[in-house]
Amino acid sequence: MELILRAYDLKLKHTFTISRESIDNQPSLIVELKSDGFSGFGEATSNPYYKTTVPVMMADLNKIRSIIESTTDETPEMFWAKTHPYLKEDMFALCALDMAYNDLYARKKGKKLYELWDYTIDKNPLTDYTIGIASIEKMVAKMKELPWPIYKIKLGTKEDIKIVTELRKHTDAIFRIDANCGWGVEETINNAVALKKLGVEFLEQPMKADNWEGHKEVFKHSVLPVIADESCILEEDVAKCHNHFHGVNVKLVKCGGLTPGRRMIQQAKSLGLKTMVGCMTESSVGISAIAHLLPQLDYVDMDGALLLAEDIATGVTIKDGVISYSELNGTGVTLNAL
Repeated sequence: MELILRAYDLKLKHTFTISRESIDNQPSLIVELKSDGFSGFGEATSNPYYKTTVPVMMADLNKIRSIIESTTDETPEMFWAKTHPYLKEDMFALCALDMAYNDLYARKKGKKLYELWDYTIDKNPLTDYTIGIASIEKMVAKMKELPWPIYKIKLGTKEDIKIVTELRKHTDAIFRIDANCGWGVEETINNAVALKKLGVEFLEQPMKADNWEGHKEVFKHSVLPVIADESCILEEDVAKCHNHFHGVNVKLVKCGGLTPGRRMIQQAKSLGLKTMVGCMTESSVGISAIAHLLPQLDYVDMDGALLLAEDIATGVTIKDGVISYSELNGTGVTLNAL
C-alpha cells in the first residue's frame, strides 16, 4: 500500500467567524492510500483550538509510513487499532488516515461505505447550512444567497437575541444555534426561552467545554435541547455527556476517524442521547465520508464544502439540505486535477 500526502489551502466564499476566531482560508491535509489499482481518500483540516496544523499531521504520518505501507487486507477496525498507539496525540492525522483506509477497503470490496456497514439510506436527515457571525445585514445576505430548510447560526456576541430576531424576519427555516462556548449558565437558560419562541430547534455547546456543573444545570432547566460539541471529543466523553447534554456532536477529526466515530454514535444511542455529526469546513473528501454515517444520525452539519470558493474534489452532492451519493464505491470521492 502506498501513502500519498497532499496539503491544500481551501479558500472560503466569505470570511467565516465564530465566537473565538475568523478565517478566510482553511489549510487541509488530504491522505491518499493506493493499493491494487484502487485509491482511498481521507481529510483533516488544521484547527488552532485543537492545536493541530497540516505540517504536524504530515510529519506524524510520515513517522509511521513503513507501518502504513506494509498493511495488506486488514479490516478498518484492525488498521485503526494498529495505528492508534502511534497517533493518539494527533487524532486529526489519524482521522484522515482512517477515512482513507475505510474508503479504500470499501472500494476493494466493490461497495459504497454505507452498503459495507449494512445501513439503509431511506430516512437520512437533512444537513443544515451555517451562517457565521457577521453584521446582521451580512448574515441576512448569506441566507438570501442560499435559501435552505435548516440554518445553523453561529452566536456568542452581546447581541445574540437581536440577531436571531432579525434573521427570523427573513425565513421560515429551522434554526439551530451554536454559541461555541460563548455563554454562561444563566445566559444559556434565559436565551433558550427567547430562542425557542424564535423557532430554534436546539443549542450546540453554549458553554465552555469543561464546565460540567454548568452543563448539568442547563440540562435540568433549558427549554431547548443542548448538544455537546467541544465537550465530546473522544470515545470516553460520550458517557460523561449523559445527563449533562441531550445529544452529542461527533466530529471525526477530533475522535480519530470513522471507525471510532461509529462506536461513539452507537454508545450515544445506547444512552438515549441524540446523535449528530459535524464538519470542520472540509472539502468534499471529508464531507462525503460523513454522508455514509447519515442513517445513524438524528442531525447532521455537513455543509463544509458549500462554504468553499472552490472545491478540490467531487463526491456527494447537496441541494436544499438533501444529500445525494456519488455512483462510485467507497465514500464516492474523486480528487480533482490529479
